[in-house]
Amino acid sequence: MIPCGELASRNTGDPNYRLTNSYTKLKKLDEWLRNRLRYCIWHHWKKADRKRKNLICLGIEKGQAYAWSSTRMGGWAVAQSPILGTTITLSRLKRKGYKPMIDYLNRTQTSIF
Repeated sequence: MIPCGELASRNTGDPNYRLTNSYTKLKKLDEWLRNRLRYCIWHHWKKADRKRKNLICLGIEKGQAYAWSSTRMGGWAVAQSPILGTTITLSRLKRKGYKPMIDYLNRTQTSIF
């Protein structure tokens, strides 16, 4: 059990520490969300032929696209691997309307960070 004086000091602690802690948590959540979007895109493509064609459209060479489209890895593993990390980048997601939470936090609290 935490003594009352120590609990009060933890609650009123350094506000910058709390904000930077929330910043790192928000950054991890944002990374997870981007991976989830990549997973949904990969899952939406369904068949290996469609995956291969879409990877080629995203700029991957034909041989590499064939190898990546017929991978035996699960969708979540593919979303976190270079297969989708190099093709479905943050800039491509932004062009499709994705707004990173970190950008919003930086706009609203620029004086702290």
